[in-house]
Amino acid sequence: MSKDTIVIRKIEPNDNAQIEQIIRACFYEFKIPLEGTAYSDKETPKMYESYQNANEVYFVIEQDGEILGGGGLKPLKDFETDICEIQKMYFSPKVRGKGYGRLLLDKCMSAAKNLGYKKCYLESTPQLKAAIHIYESYGFKHLKGALGNTGHYSCGVWMVKDL
Repeated sequence: MSKDTIVIRKIEPNDNAQIEQIIRACFYEFKIPLEGTAYSDKETPKMYESYQNANEVYFVIEQDGEILGGGGLKPLKDFETDICEIQKMYFSPKVRGKGYGRLLLDKCMSAAKNLGYKKCYLESTPQLKAAIHIYESYGFKHLKGALGNTGHYSCGVWMVKDL
C-alpha cells in the first residue's frame, strides 16, 4: 500500500457507513466491551453529522474511495472549555502498523491547537496496547480516573497531554 495514494481528509456524509463499520469491527476484533464505549454511542452511525460544530473535527483515512480509518476531536463534555477529547480513532487492519495512526494523531493535535485547545484528553481500553504505546510516545500521561462526562464507563485508560 503506497502512502502516495492515501489521503487524510475531513469526513464527508457518504463516509458514515464505512467508518461505522471500521469502528464496530474493532470492538469484536479486540474483545472490547460494547456498552459504555464508542460502540454504543448514538453518534457512531452518523459520524459526519456528529462533527459539524465550529470547535470539532473528524478526519478519515481514504484510499481510492475506501475508508480505512478515522479519528477526531470535540470539546471534552461537561469539563473545562480549553480541553478537547481525541475521539473514535480506529483503523482497518489494512493500515495498522504503517504509521497512519501517528499521522492522524498529528493532524488531530494540530487541529486542536488551531482551535485554541490547551490540552488533549483521551480514553482507551487496555486491549488497545499499540494505540496506548503511541499515545505514551507522544507524551500523553496516564490519569487515575476519567475527566468530563463521556459516558464511556468501560474504557479504563485515561490520558491527557498539554498542547
